[in-house]
Amino acid sequence: MNLFLRTKDYTVSGEQFELHRDESLDMLITQPQPEELSKYYDSEDYISHTDAKTSFTERLYHWIKAVNLKNKIQIVENQIDKPESLLDVGAGTGDFLITAQSAGFEVTGVEPNEKPRGLAKEKGMELWPTLDKLAGEKFQAITLWHVLEHLPNLQEQVSNLVELLEDDGVLVIAVPNFKSWDAQHYKSFWAAYDVPRHLWHFSKTAISKLFAPHGLQVVKTKPMWFDAFYVSLLSEKYKGNRFYLITAFFIGLWSNLKAVFTKEPSSLIYILKKGK
Repeated sequence: MNLFLRTKDYTVSGEQFELHRDESLDMLITQPQPEELSKYYDSEDYISHTDAKTSFTERLYHWIKAVNLKNKIQIVENQIDKPESLLDVGAGTGDFLITAQSAGFEVTGVEPNEKPRGLAKEKGMELWPTLDKLAGEKFQAITLWHVLEHLPNLQEQVSNLVELLEDDGVLVIAVPNFKSWDAQHYKSFWAAYDVPRHLWHFSKTAISKLFAPHGLQVVKTKPMWFDAFYVSLLSEKYKGNRFYLITAFFIGLWSNLKAVFTKEPSSLIYILKKGK
């Protein structure tokens, strides 16, 4: 594997990391991958593991999150006949599962980090710490919203997910897209690299090749338009731009306009089903 670029952890540790390109899968791999990843999530700045709404960035994140929740449920519902069982992996503080439950799904969630699990419990949503607890079960829908990039032992995790999916089920995965215009623009400052929490960085080819040996095919992709603005906002802050709000808006807008033609937005939702 060849060195793609060097970047650093802007959120927690400030440590340096490298991204190496796996040409066979067309994806990037974070190096080194720390053995103890949990400490890199141990920060109030890691927004997806908190319900805090004190800073502008936190309020913006949770506003976008609220808008996206309904869209996410609609995406899943469009792929099935009627709501039955749903597993959300990397469930965070449980908000998506609560929304899915209100839509008629029987929900199960997995979240390895203790803090967001505790926040979910306060909302009445019990989450499992690992997928191991669900061995032998089957789910109509499995969702991973910006989670696959966090999972160690990627090939093993893919196998586990496929094993949990019903034959006629749907797997929905949202991940950043390192081939987007904003990724190319920001380079080492691109916030969606988020090393070392993001261990893997995917392209369309990578997702297809990872799941094809398990009989799953990508049947549809959908852009996540808000991500270009939010990622640009964080990236501008990492660069030290005092006028990050204005600059981020135009960079995000330009990236989305580019994506209309290139089909390479800042983040993509992949809908996968087992081939017949």
